[in-house]
Amino acid sequence: MYLLGIESSCDETAASIVEMGEGVRRIHSNIVASQIETHKLYGGVVPEIASRAHIEAISNVTREAIETAKIGLSELGAIAVTSHPGLIGALLVGVNFAKSLAYANSIPLVPVNHIHGHVAAAYLSNPDLEPPFLALVVSGGHTSLYKVTDYTEFEEIGSTRDDAAGEAFDKIGRVIGLPYPGGAALDRLACEGDPTRVPLPSPALPGETLDFSFSGIKSAALNYINEKRMKGEEIDRADLAASYTFRIVEALTKKAEQALEKTGLSTLVLAGGVAANSHLRASLEALCKKKKIRLAMPDRTLCGDNAAMIATAGYYEFLAGRTAGTDLNAFASDEGM
Repeated sequence: MYLLGIESSCDETAASIVEMGEGVRRIHSNIVASQIETHKLYGGVVPEIASRAHIEAISNVTREAIETAKIGLSELGAIAVTSHPGLIGALLVGVNFAKSLAYANSIPLVPVNHIHGHVAAAYLSNPDLEPPFLALVVSGGHTSLYKVTDYTEFEEIGSTRDDAAGEAFDKIGRVIGLPYPGGAALDRLACEGDPTRVPLPSPALPGETLDFSFSGIKSAALNYINEKRMKGEEIDRADLAASYTFRIVEALTKKAEQALEKTGLSTLVLAGGVAANSHLRASLEALCKKKKIRLAMPDRTLCGDNAAMIATAGYYEFLAGRTAGTDLNAFASDEGM
């Protein structure tokens, strides 16, 4: 079965053709139009600008995905689109485009949860992966632990109570002058520093809870930076990056280990934009090796927002009978669903 995936939840306009079926998980095209250069001017994503950019790009991106795959619209079994969560204006561009395309060509329309899409990216890089497993989703807007009991059944068992890990990385990266997006640059810089030089609090909340809080470590890092600047002292950016990264990765690994112990699951899936972080990948690899747990991660090219993951998640939603009509709406969060 061929599916067209459409993704526009934040600042990437993406379209992909994926082939799914018994023993088949294959990407035929995966086109992404990034807005990084545009938002770099502002140091972060500007929602209105993002929405307008999606409008300008979505037709051409979808056409390129179809032409690259050499799969005609008549061959599609479904069109999957991110409907939630995300920036509401950006989501509406993708949802309305997908609705129009599906209606005009009498193709089933499948709404997809963006977070479920990130997890589904792991299926493409691990052809034999199947539920149940524990999923750690870490991105710019989300940091959560899910018990995934089936392809479409997710139970959130831990999450951040404030900021997301990706946002915390980007924020400090921006403050110390790293190029946008700050998280990727911070990852590289952290390889050059000493992770023990700057004392910072742990984002892992104490006790049995599987929740996180990243506001404290972000505030502590900002206070450290401001204190150094007020004293006229030079900030060792590499040491700060290494210390900051170490504490965040340590917290994510600690809660993942707790969750594995609580659930008894034998597979851990890492997903989301921050899944590309080299320090996090290495830490979880060490954890899973120690506990003799399987670790499944998407290729780095599939960690960021893309439409192949949406098409893949859409396949399983389609099999579950979760299609939509022209009344499909977009939601900024899961609360409106």
